[in-house]
Formats: sequence, structure tokens, C-alpha cells
Amino acid sequence: MSERVIPLVDHRMRTLTAPLPAQAVPATGWLSDGLGRPLRDLRISVTDRCNFRCSYCMPKSVFDNDYAYLPHSALLSFEEITRVARSFVAHGVQKIRLTGGEPLLRKHIEVLIAQLAALRTPEGRPLDLTLTTNGSLLRKKAKALKDAGLHRVTVSLDGLDDATFRAMNDVDFPVADVLDGLEAAREVGLGAPVNGGPSGLKINMVVKRGTNDDQILPMARHFRGSGTVLRFIEYMDVGATNGWRMDEVLPSAEVVQRIHAELPLVQLDPSAPGETAERWGYVGANGQHDPALGEIGVISSVTQAFCGDCNRARLSTEGKLYLCLFATEGHDLRSLIRGTPAPDGSLHAPASEAELASAIGAIWQGRTDRYSQLRASLPPDVSVGTGKRVEMSYIGG
Repeated sequence: MSERVIPLVDHRMRTLTAPLPAQAVPATGWLSDGLGRPLRDLRISVTDRCNFRCSYCMPKSVFDNDYAYLPHSALLSFEEITRVARSFVAHGVQKIRLTGGEPLLRKHIEVLIAQLAALRTPEGRPLDLTLTTNGSLLRKKAKALKDAGLHRVTVSLDGLDDATFRAMNDVDFPVADVLDGLEAAREVGLGAPVNGGPSGLKINMVVKRGTNDDQILPMARHFRGSGTVLRFIEYMDVGATNGWRMDEVLPSAEVVQRIHAELPLVQLDPSAPGETAERWGYVGANGQHDPALGEIGVISSVTQAFCGDCNRARLSTEGKLYLCLFATEGHDLRSLIRGTPAPDGSLHAPASEAELASAIGAIWQGRTDRYSQLRASLPPDVSVGTGKRVEMSYIGG
């Protein structure tokens, strides 16, 4: 009998309480953590389910027909998500990204988008509202997402070769259907530039050496000049189910070298503080970046730590707040939102708006996470910490 990987249900229960601090932390529009990093970006997982079984995220060996997903009653409702998001925005969050699992599997996701689109920063500005998807349902949902107020969309696409793509998603899903979803996003305007910046439509390609690195140049050729930003992501050691090995990591520097050898590139300035992607623009006939040809991005999550200006918090689908993509524990906000059982069987009252914001503020102020920096300072055979890290499929990338 083959050895079986233990499912993650127990790991999901590793939770820290989110107590109300003795001294209130008011929401002033500016909140920094223990290393001086401001809170600016909130990533919200709306489901732990996905219709793909990518080996680097939700391998079939774990996420099979017997896998116990969270019951619907455990998930935050759209109203609860919006309430939490409102507290984060009051503390300074300017961008919200919806993730999963596959977020388009959450029924009526456009209702949540409309609620989030109505939020405003303390200065009265709308949020930068975006979503990451595998693209399989994008043709069906694109117009509803745009009409609800979604600004941008990022599609995960790990290659153009159909056989390679079907093997990586491990459910035999054709690449043509994802490309059709991308076209649907363009048709409804989700690819339009946001605030004068680059395209609102992005492609994320996880590069795994020996598996799909032969797709780097075909992807670059295909999306060059298309109005779509292609980003290459180093295969990450997130969670415990993907069998991560360092020898399968292709450094971003090599990705850039491969593309530059055929399609010359020039490095561009970051688009925003805390941006994870290093930007490279395609060079035109004059030797300078040609905006019409577009750009690529590389996310060096393994070889080049970017913890120093990380401004992102992550909310799991059932209300746990994670302070790092590589965290081992989450802070339970759901108990504050819904109230907690008292010893006599009654229910403690849910936290007020001010109390919820204060609890979130205290958690962020105590944040000192810098996993990637610590990993980079250690020998290759030494790991950081002893806890079991949260799975990417549980809190999104």
C-alpha cells in the first residue's frame, strides 16, 4: 500500500485568538507593523475549492474525492467579508485581491465584488479591486465581474503548449479555453489600463524547471505587444503538499536572460511601493522601452527576498488573518465577527466596528514576519521555523 499524505484539516485548525487589545488601536488610515511596513494590500480567499489539480498547489494525491473541504457554514459570508474589509480599508488598505482556491467557483461572487467596490479609502478614493483566477470560468463570468465593479484580473497560465498545460492542471483542461477566457476579459474592458498604468490584465506563469520552462519563450512571444502583462513566478516552497525541491526552481534572473537573448529587455521602475514583481520592458527600434510592446514581470519569491517592504495581509475563506504567505498560524477574526460561546452556553456579543478594527490593528502592529529573508540567510539544507506552513490553496498566492 502506497504512503498517503495526511490531509490538511488539522493544519487549518492551527489558530491564534484575536483578542481585543487593552489599549485601543484607532483606525487613522496609516498602520505600520513591527518592522515599519505599512498595511496597504489585503488578499481575500473566498473558497478553498478549485477545479484544477496543479501539482504545485492542489495535487491529486491530497485533494482527491475524499478530501474534506470546509463546510459552507464555516465560510465568511459576503457581508462578513465586506465588514472585515471595511476595517482594513480604515487602516490604510488601498488594494484588495480576491483569490481562492478558484474564486469564480464561489456562487454569486459578483455580489461580493459590488459590495467591495462601494468601499472608499479615508481620502474618499475607490479601492483597486482585482481577482486572480485560473481562467476556466472567465468567459462565463467576465461581464458580470466588470459590471459589479472589478477593475483588473490576473489569470494563471503555465504554458501555451496544450499537452504541457493539461499535464500541469492535471484535469485535462485545454489551454484554448483559458485563452478564450482572456479574450472575454478584454472584450468587457478588464484589460484596460488602470490609473494610467500598465494593462489591467495580467498572466501569472509558475515556472518549474524541467516541467514547463520550455514554455518561457513561447509565452513571451505570444503576449509581447498584446496589451497583457506576463509575469513569471519562481516555484515556491509554500505549504507541505507540493513536494517542493530547490533543484526545480528556475531563478528569475535566468528567465530574464532567456527572454533578453531573443527579445531585448530593459529594467523598469517599480509600479508601486511594495510591488512584488520586478518589471522589464521590451526594447523598441530606438533601444528604449517601447510601451506598445509591453512588459514582463518576474517574481523572485525564492532567490530574492522582498520581505523588506511587504505590505500585504491575507484573509482565509473562514476568517483567519495571516501575516505572511509562509505563515504557520492565523488569527481568528471570525470569532470576533460572529461572537464566541460563553461557558454558560450563551454567545458573547460580536465585536463592534471599532473593536474589530482595533483587534486588526494590534495584530498588524505586532507583525515581524520575514520568512524569505531568513530562508535566504541560511544554508540550503536548513529550514526556517518548525511549524507546518499554510497551504497556498488555502489563502491564495
